[in-house]
Amino acid sequence: MFNQPISRRESIKRIAGFSAAAAAWSWPSIAIPGQGASGRVVVVGGGFGGATAAKYLKRMAPELAVTLVEPNTRYITCPFTNLYLGGIRSFESLWHSYDELRQRYDVEVIHELATDVDVDGHTVELASGTRLAWDRLILSPGIDIRWNELDGYDEAAAEKAPHAWKPGDQSRLLRQQLAGMKQGGTFVLVAPDNPFRCPPGPYERVSMVAHYLKNHNPSAKVLLLDAKDGFSKQGLFMQGWAEHYGDMIEWVSRSNDGTVIRVDADRLEVETEFGMIHAADVLNVVPPQKAGFIADRAGVTDASGWVPVRPDTFASALVDDVYVIGDATQAAPMPKSGFIASTQGKVAARAIAAELTGRVLLPEPSWANTCYSLIAPEHGISIVGVYEVYNGQLREVPDSGGVSPMGADPLFRQLEAEYARGWYAAITQDVWGTPAS
Repeated sequence: MFNQPISRRESIKRIAGFSAAAAAWSWPSIAIPGQGASGRVVVVGGGFGGATAAKYLKRMAPELAVTLVEPNTRYITCPFTNLYLGGIRSFESLWHSYDELRQRYDVEVIHELATDVDVDGHTVELASGTRLAWDRLILSPGIDIRWNELDGYDEAAAEKAPHAWKPGDQSRLLRQQLAGMKQGGTFVLVAPDNPFRCPPGPYERVSMVAHYLKNHNPSAKVLLLDAKDGFSKQGLFMQGWAEHYGDMIEWVSRSNDGTVIRVDADRLEVETEFGMIHAADVLNVVPPQKAGFIADRAGVTDASGWVPVRPDTFASALVDDVYVIGDATQAAPMPKSGFIASTQGKVAARAIAAELTGRVLLPEPSWANTCYSLIAPEHGISIVGVYEVYNGQLREVPDSGGVSPMGADPLFRQLEAEYARGWYAAITQDVWGTPAS
């Protein structure tokens, strides 16, 4: 998607600018006489997209009643989960609280599971049976797993061969398995075909796993079986793997029989398209994915399992008065990333605030994404993109993005690793107001 390297100076400038924008995006408005009725907005999902949307709705239109529905009392981020697996970040440092949303922004936060949506009656049903009325609904449901689409991989199999693609107990389980892997053993990661959450995620994961093994199990091997023939930041990853881990990591592409078609979680084995059997000591399966289930209940998904949206507002293309943001959406060429989910949340909040208050809110929507990956603790790489609506479609702004340069010196890689940590601190502060410890 991005193929033009950016200079060090330009990379630093863009990354710093996007991080500052994430932390300080505010919205001027123009009042329209005779309008300004208040309304009620319910946001389902308290991740990067949903929590951002709830916060910025109250910033733009404090008179709106905003309710955030999220079953978890603390949010565990997917970004930096790989660093936890690599042993360079604590699990607790990934936790974030909803206290600031309640106390500073007056968002009502309800810790329950949303189980159904009545789009005609404009209500959301919770697990307790409570129904919440809304004038506008924002869904930020993240992903669900397509169980059994990969033969043999169901919820029971995930307890033996974890996916760890939704953070929490699965991440802890994979970390325990990695720590207990026999000396000289093999870690196998199965990567899915597109689309899926966080395109660089599997490749950062094997990097962090290799970092852990290099320090604790140096004769171990990492086998990456991939249903694709290419991946985000591929050249940078492979250069970094060779530099830090030698021949520890083996990547098998789709053309070289990397597509897994069957999983035997009891035996920790996988079978590829052409009949090859690979045995693992630790098996990490990243399976096919779809939009979170509440999107189905709301009727906003299509046959793909993802949610088509209107590109200028992220309103559902199928159901009135419902907006969908984050990983659940069809928003190519945007990646499914936490940064993008947060910027989508701001744009959806802008549109809803304008509709319900009668104010014209500026600026016009645009989206930025910076995606960092760590290959080693002091070796970072990044990809940058800016997106806009052009002729009714989302597109990457020409000449707006780029990737870290190949062959950069160690100081550049160290700086990018520092930028990655700074990005995480800035965006989590912006979304939840609770910097990671």
